[in-house]
Amino acid sequence: MGEIAGGGAELNLEMSMVWDMALVAAGLVLLLAAGDILVRGAITAGLKMRVPAIIIGLTIVAFGTSAPELFVTVQATIDGAPGIAVGNVIGSNIANVLLVLGVPALLAPIGDHSPATKRNYEIMLGVTLVTVALCMFSPLTWWQGSLLLTMLVGFLIYNYRVAMATPDGGAPGEEGDHGIEELEDADPDMPNWKVAMLIIGGLVGLPIGASFIVDGASGIASNFGVSDATIGLTIVALGTSLPELATTVVAAMRGRTDVAIGNVIGSNVFNLLCILGVAASLGSIEIPPETFRLNLLVMIAAALALAPFVWLQINMSKIIGGAFVGAYAIYMSLVFATGAAAETPVDPGVALQAGPAVQIEAPVIAPDGAAE
Repeated sequence: MGEIAGGGAELNLEMSMVWDMALVAAGLVLLLAAGDILVRGAITAGLKMRVPAIIIGLTIVAFGTSAPELFVTVQATIDGAPGIAVGNVIGSNIANVLLVLGVPALLAPIGDHSPATKRNYEIMLGVTLVTVALCMFSPLTWWQGSLLLTMLVGFLIYNYRVAMATPDGGAPGEEGDHGIEELEDADPDMPNWKVAMLIIGGLVGLPIGASFIVDGASGIASNFGVSDATIGLTIVALGTSLPELATTVVAAMRGRTDVAIGNVIGSNVFNLLCILGVAASLGSIEIPPETFRLNLLVMIAAALALAPFVWLQINMSKIIGGAFVGAYAIYMSLVFATGAAAETPVDPGVALQAGPAVQIEAPVIAPDGAAE
């Protein structure tokens, strides 16, 4: 009977793991599809309203590609999974630099010598350091969230004023505007009703996909005996970074690598200011020091790794791209290694189900004291 019970528990555990992985996969597909149509609809609306190209790039594109992280982080905060919430943001910023720029650099050299990129990179460095400092005073609450959101508003206003001070004001019709339209398949002549359907469809699909991912990721963490933060820093962060990766790979294939670094910088600023700001404003977010000490340092190191390519205007070569991808692989290995060592308590229900799988027989003590 014990063997039958053990076999049944193992089967239940395996089915649970398959279900959780399917939830994450389905959530990622829905999340990325919804994010894509939301970006297309929002960019088309922006082009119809003659929004300056730089504002489209720094707001609509950056926010749209960060939408998966936003909805996952908010959902994780609501569900009481702070490891997934913060791990997703930190892991996404690391993946954006090492993977999202590393992979396209293997296809074509990446360089961005514009003053706007240098200016926004310096802002990103400052935002990164401020966020790390705030994380040291765990938990993140409404006042830290308000501070981050205030900084976001300042960032947008500053870039808007700079854009308006340029001779063309980033007006539609310039080269940068056509680049955005080409990458995102926006159609300025699209009917208004279709634009509205794209935006509504994206806004509906994003929270559903986020819910699937958080539920599945929490189950995977419990079944594999690792922390929620480990799953958030790896599987969830990598999955929600796919829009940025797709955008930069397409840009490299089309010879538009000049926008890659700027897109990553804008996305990273939005991740820290908007996503963490909104999440912290909705609820308290605990940040375990033993879990995030390594990852916060890696996030700072990844941000500093861009300095030679922004300040010294050095192009990212295939060798650099390979080094970035290799560094990301090493980082992922370290996260799993440390995550398994500092695992969160396993759900009692799962523990009870898995318990019968291991049968331990106590020795029978014979009358003469010898164990049989």
